[in-house]
Amino acid sequence: MNLLWIVLPCAVILTIAYFTYGRLLTHLFQLDPNKQTPAEELNDGLDFEPLPAHSLLPQHFSAIAAAGPIVGPIVAGLTFGWLPALIWILIGSIFIGGVHDMAALVASIRHRATSIAMVVREHMSPLSYTLFLTFIWIALVYIIVAFTDVTAGCFIQAPKAEAGNVSGGAIASSSILYLILPIIMGLWMKYGKLSLGMATVIFVPLVAVAIYVGKYMPVDLQQILNLSPGNSRKVWDVLLLLYCLVAGMVPVWMLLQPRGHLGGYFLYAALGAGAIGLAFGGVTIQYPQFLGWEVKNGSGINTLFPALFIMIACGACSGFHSLIASGTTSKQLKRETDARSIGYGAMLMEAMVAIVSLCCVMMFAQGSPQLDLTKHGPDMIYAQGIGKFMEVISTNEAFRAFAISFGLMAFTTFVYDTLDVCTRLGRYILQELSGQHNFAGMFVGTALTAGTPLFFLLRHPSDAAVPVWRMFWNLFGASNQLLAALTLLGVTVWLWQTRRAWWVWVVTGIPTVWMYTMSTWALTALTWPSFFKDGKFTVPADPVPWAGVVLMVLAIIMLGEAIRVIATIGSPPSQPKLQPAAA
Repeated sequence: MNLLWIVLPCAVILTIAYFTYGRLLTHLFQLDPNKQTPAEELNDGLDFEPLPAHSLLPQHFSAIAAAGPIVGPIVAGLTFGWLPALIWILIGSIFIGGVHDMAALVASIRHRATSIAMVVREHMSPLSYTLFLTFIWIALVYIIVAFTDVTAGCFIQAPKAEAGNVSGGAIASSSILYLILPIIMGLWMKYGKLSLGMATVIFVPLVAVAIYVGKYMPVDLQQILNLSPGNSRKVWDVLLLLYCLVAGMVPVWMLLQPRGHLGGYFLYAALGAGAIGLAFGGVTIQYPQFLGWEVKNGSGINTLFPALFIMIACGACSGFHSLIASGTTSKQLKRETDARSIGYGAMLMEAMVAIVSLCCVMMFAQGSPQLDLTKHGPDMIYAQGIGKFMEVISTNEAFRAFAISFGLMAFTTFVYDTLDVCTRLGRYILQELSGQHNFAGMFVGTALTAGTPLFFLLRHPSDAAVPVWRMFWNLFGASNQLLAALTLLGVTVWLWQTRRAWWVWVVTGIPTVWMYTMSTWALTALTWPSFFKDGKFTVPADPVPWAGVVLMVLAIIMLGEAIRVIATIGSPPSQPKLQPAAA
C-alpha cells in the first residue's frame, strides 16, 4: 500500500479535529479575544513580550516538538509495528495531548502567566505546589540527559554510504552555525530595528547555507583531540550542557525567540519534505503493521501496555508541553483566543511530525540495515527517511547527501530547542523554590539544572554498548507522561472549582485517569526489578531507580491531595465564574 493512503486520511482527521473539538474547547474554556493577556499587562521586554499568533506559533511548535515525535514513534514502530503507534498518535493528540496543552496554556494566562505549579498551589495546597515543582525539576533533568546524549551521538557518527556519506562532524559544524544565526538575528532586530519579516527572508535561507557548508568544515573531535568515539561523545555532552548553561540565562529576545522562529520554519520544511515525498514519491509500506502484544527489545518493558504509551510521548501527549505552555508561551500570548491555534493546533501539527517519523520506519522492510538501531540511531533512521522522501526532487548523490544532512539538522535543531528551554524552566523552578530571583539565583539555578545531567552522563562507561539516551528513554517517557497526568489533575481541580460542570470530568478527567494509569504502571515496571536480584530484596547503587521511587511517591501524594481538595469543595464555586467569550 502507498504511504499516502495512510498519511492523507490522518491529516484530514487532525484538520477536522482542530475545527471541531478545538472550537468546542475554545467555547468550554470561554476564551475572550478582548481580554488583556499577561504578556501585554506585564510586558517587560525580558520574559513578558506579546507576539502575534503567526510569530509565536513556530516558536512554541519548535519548543514542544524537539526529538520526541521523532525518536518515540521510530522506537515504538520498530518494537510493536506501525499500526498501534499510529492509533495512539491520532487518539492521543486529539483527545489527550491537545487538551493537555491548551488547558495548561489557558490555566497559566488566567493566573497571570504563572507556571502550572502555581495554579496547583492556588487550587490545591502549598504542599502540592512544592511536590509538583520537585517532580517537574526531576523530569526536566531526565529530558536533558536523554536529549543531550542523543545529540552527542549524532555528532560522532562516521560517514556511511547508505547515509549519503554525511559525517557527524559535518552536522556538528552546521549545528554550531545554526546557533550563531539566531543570535545575530536577535541582536539585529533589537538594536538594528530589523523587522521580523525581513529577518525571516534573510536568515531562513542562511540556515540552508549552514547545512550545505557544514560538510566542508566538519568539527570532528575524534580527530581534533585524538579521542575514542565514547570519549568524544562525552566531550560533546559537556559542550552541549555548557551551551545550556549560557542559553538558560540570556534574554528571550537574544536566542529563544529568534531560534524558535527559525526552528519553526525548519519544522515546516521537514513536514513539507515529507508531504512532497508522500504525494509524488510513490513510497510503499513494507514494515509489518503489528508485531505482537509482547516484544523483547531490551527496553525494560516488553508489553504493548503500557510501553507504547510512554515510548511515544511527544506526538501524542507530553507533560513537557505544559512546562512550555505555562513557562514561556503564556508570557508571550497576545490574545486569549490564540490559545486554540498555539495550544491545540501545535499539538496536532506535532502529531503530523510523529506520523512522518513513523513513515521513516514503514517505508523499509523488517530487518533492513536502515532500521538497525545498533548501527543507526533514530536520528539517522529519520534522516534516511527524509532523504528518501526528497528523492522525488532529485536522485543526484550530492543532493541526497544534502537531504540527509537536512534531516539530521532538523533533528538536532528540535533538540536544541528543547535543551535550552528545559534549562531555563529548571532555573525558573529552582528560583521559585529558593525565592532567589537575583543574578546569583539565576546562575545557581541554571548551573544545577545543567550540571545534574552531567553527573548521569559522565558516570556511564564510554565504551558501553547501550547509549545513555536508550537507557533513559523509557524512564524519561514514564516520568514525562506522569507529569502530563499531574498537569491534567491540577487543571481538572481548577476547572471543577471554577466551573462545577459535568464536562470537566469528560474533557480533562478521563485523560487524567488514562495518563496516570499508564505512567505509574510503566514507572513501577521500570523501577521495581532494580530492587530485587535473584528473588531477594537488594539496595541498588544506581541512583536512577531511586529517582523513579521518588517520582512515584510524589505522584501518589499529589493524587491524595487532589482527592482531598475535590472531596471538600462546597456547593458554591471557590472562584468567580469567568465571563463568556465574545462572539
